[in-house]
Amino acid sequence: MDLSTQEHSWFALRIRTRHERIVASALYEKGYEVFLPLYYTRRQWSDRIKEMALPLFPGYLFCRFDLQKRLPVLVTPGILHVVGIGKAPVALGEHEIAAIQSIVASRLRAEPWPFLEIGQRLRIERGPLMGVEGILVARKKPFRLVVSVTLLQRSVAVEINHDWVTRIESLPASEPLLTPHALQLS
Repeated sequence: MDLSTQEHSWFALRIRTRHERIVASALYEKGYEVFLPLYYTRRQWSDRIKEMALPLFPGYLFCRFDLQKRLPVLVTPGILHVVGIGKAPVALGEHEIAAIQSIVASRLRAEPWPFLEIGQRLRIERGPLMGVEGILVARKKPFRLVVSVTLLQRSVAVEINHDWVTRIESLPASEPLLTPHALQLS
């Protein structure tokens, strides 16, 4: 039975802390299309440095399913609820999931980032993330593109080359950028 058809929408699921992989595996075994974006980081242990794969959105994972038939998803151990507004689940935009999937597939250095609502919106025109839109910020160099999942109020930052981007829109001159790390292109 193929439950992962294009006619079903992507939803964010709130998961018990540190149970993302277990829940993703359980949903996959039930036949659902699951997306658990991970990033790699180095952590200092007492005797060594270890590279670890951690969720880009801790406490969440993404699943494609028919909202009218959500009970098998909700009864999966570790799932707290489907993310939405109030008690009404809200589907995620295909472009947001596609952007996060592109980032993960690119193998570029990515990490969780504070959610940004305003800033310099850009579109990547070249490179492995071509077509992805986000907000450009810099923490010195290298440059970072921040891609947000609005419903979760979470973001992901990925390192990019400065010459890959094209400005989509600009801020009014009177409106300051959100963070001192933001880089406005002229």
